[in-house]
Amino acid sequence: MDELLREYLPILIFLGIAVALGLILIAAAAVAAVRNPDPEKVSAYECGFNAFDDARMKFDVRFYLVSILFIIFDLEIAFLFPWAVAFKDISMTAFWSMMVFLGVLTAGFAYEWKKGALEWE
Repeated sequence: MDELLREYLPILIFLGIAVALGLILIAAAAVAAVRNPDPEKVSAYECGFNAFDDARMKFDVRFYLVSILFIIFDLEIAFLFPWAVAFKDISMTAFWSMMVFLGVLTAGFAYEWKKGALEWE
């Protein structure tokens, strides 16, 4: 039992610190929170809608399009990081397959740009 406690003690200490820090931050936010925000704070922000309107109202499909494009290109770029880390160990086949991947990604971006998906009228 003593051996088991010695092995798991750092994990228990880390867990205790994490829980304590989480509670301290929640308490600090509750104490320091603004109770009466000014009208500028609760005004329409980025999306152009009032902050406290009906959640079921219709809005422009371009918001969905921009978010989907962001997710697609952001996740595809995430494939570059492991490739870059292992770059010195990869073969020329892996290099050219990544170049094809980047070419397809660039062609897709150019297509979306040409179709006007990134224009906001």
